[in-house]
Amino acid sequence: MSIRYSYHIYFSALLLLLAACTQDELTDDTRLPEGQYPLEIARITLGVEGGEAQPWGTPATRVSETADGTGSVFDTGDPFAVQIDDGTETATYTVQDDGTATSDAPLYWTNTTPNRTVSAWYPATGGTLDLSDQSQSLAYLLGGSGTGDYQTPVTLTFAHRLAKVRVTPTGDALGEVQSLQLYTYTQCTYEKGTVVQGSQEGWIEMKKCEYTENGNAITCWEANVVPGYEITKLRANGTEERNLSAAITPEAGKFYDITLNYDPGYTEVSEGNYTVNNEKGLKNLAELVNNGATDINITLNTDLNLTNIDWTPIGTESRPYTGNFDGGGHTITGLKIDKSGTDYVGLIGCLGSGGKVQNVTLTNISVSGANCVGGIAGQNYGTVENCSVNGTVTGKGFTDTGGIAGSNYGTISGCSAEGTVTGSVNVGGIAGGSYLGVIIDGCHSTAAVSGISSVGGVVGNLGNGCSLMACYSTGNVTATITDGYAYVGGVVGINSQGTVTGCYHATGEITSLRGGRIGGIVGENYIGTVAACYWDSNLSSGTGSNNGKDDTHKVDGTDVTWQTAVDAMNATLQNAGSEWRYELTGELPTLKKQ
Repeated sequence: MSIRYSYHIYFSALLLLLAACTQDELTDDTRLPEGQYPLEIARITLGVEGGEAQPWGTPATRVSETADGTGSVFDTGDPFAVQIDDGTETATYTVQDDGTATSDAPLYWTNTTPNRTVSAWYPATGGTLDLSDQSQSLAYLLGGSGTGDYQTPVTLTFAHRLAKVRVTPTGDALGEVQSLQLYTYTQCTYEKGTVVQGSQEGWIEMKKCEYTENGNAITCWEANVVPGYEITKLRANGTEERNLSAAITPEAGKFYDITLNYDPGYTEVSEGNYTVNNEKGLKNLAELVNNGATDINITLNTDLNLTNIDWTPIGTESRPYTGNFDGGGHTITGLKIDKSGTDYVGLIGCLGSGGKVQNVTLTNISVSGANCVGGIAGQNYGTVENCSVNGTVTGKGFTDTGGIAGSNYGTISGCSAEGTVTGSVNVGGIAGGSYLGVIIDGCHSTAAVSGISSVGGVVGNLGNGCSLMACYSTGNVTATITDGYAYVGGVVGINSQGTVTGCYHATGEITSLRGGRIGGIVGENYIGTVAACYWDSNLSSGTGSNNGKDDTHKVDGTDVTWQTAVDAMNATLQNAGSEWRYELTGELPTLKKQ
């Protein structure tokens, strides 16, 4: 808005019947008889201040705004204080139903000096003004002045001592806003209509309003604020923070109009590169990917809470995500997906070749799908690095359920999982199945893992040419098969011509309801290689069945300790080219990248 408002509100003066005054009634030294010449307030003018900001319109008292929102009006019962010169005496005048103001104890002129200064202010007494909740009515602080004498009624001109901020949502933004808040001072002390000091930084609840411009009804939110505090942000609906494109430092009596455009929840920092500012932004970018922009890069700018969001995985089987998803070390809480009849389910549905997910933590998740179900990715052909998952992952189809990735055809490094992972065939704490010569390195799982068969603490099914290095599991691993034959291992359920190097399982129980191939490290080692791996559990064998190389050792606390295990695993990992090493600082070894 750029309209300069200049409204005036008048109300009747205090009409007092005064006896005629003649010169000979005055005292010799120009003093007036006490109590005989009351101060007359002929009218009140509501002044307008200009400047770089828009003028506020007609400042007045505390309660009512004019219809167009540009000013305010006196209400019955509004009191204000009056003082002559810098005297010690003040009187309180109260607005009446007919617009007049009366006082039970008015001020009186004491001498004949012309054009004496009269001051007025609202509220009538000093104190602390609470501005924190203006959702029902705005807070006001006013100061006024005028001149007069015993023969000249006084005209008081008031001005606002606070500033007004109005936020006007436009277009699609209007439909999304149910409430608005400003971050500034929520309190101030005041004296005689002047701010003494602002205090208590926090959020101010704004008042929803409506005004008419060019015949159109405009919905807005308003609040009166303490001058001098730089305002940089607002918040919609109690959770969605927005930074202003330019900070404002309000001045007393000024009016600031902020236009709130639609917020997609993300910022395009350069072509194809986006930062996520809130939950809505991530959901909108997921939709953007699934509609064809599969190679965009996404970086989280903050922690996110997806608890109340109906999540659609990023990337589909026909349109896998091939960009870089960087969590920036942030946490996503409350991801919930319940798609029991749908394949490729996770934060990322399908991560394509060249795609990458890194540096993100998922906590308190509940992810459920059919086949290829994982916390981070249902299916991975790219790279998943430095990611953690906490919660439940459930596959209700036939195959491939994992805490990090359900079906893995790419690289997984430095990831961890905790909670529960439940599926049918090929179920693992990190990956359900890993295929086509790929590498999983430096990962661990504390999750309880269960499935019908091919169940592993880290990987359910390690395929031909795949490598699993420097990984461990400390959770229970259970095969729930009731009819048939199970493959269940502390680290890998079935190793089908893959290589397991420098891995261990400890503390958790490894069991099968109906027997089968059960091992502390690998359930079924089918023409595979197991090198320098250790277990400490209820089992006596490192591999349930071995048709390959079996270099497994039970930690018994005498000949084989966790320290000797660490030394042997690290030597083997170095020879294998892994960047990860174990260190023993507690009861069990932990991993550290070199």
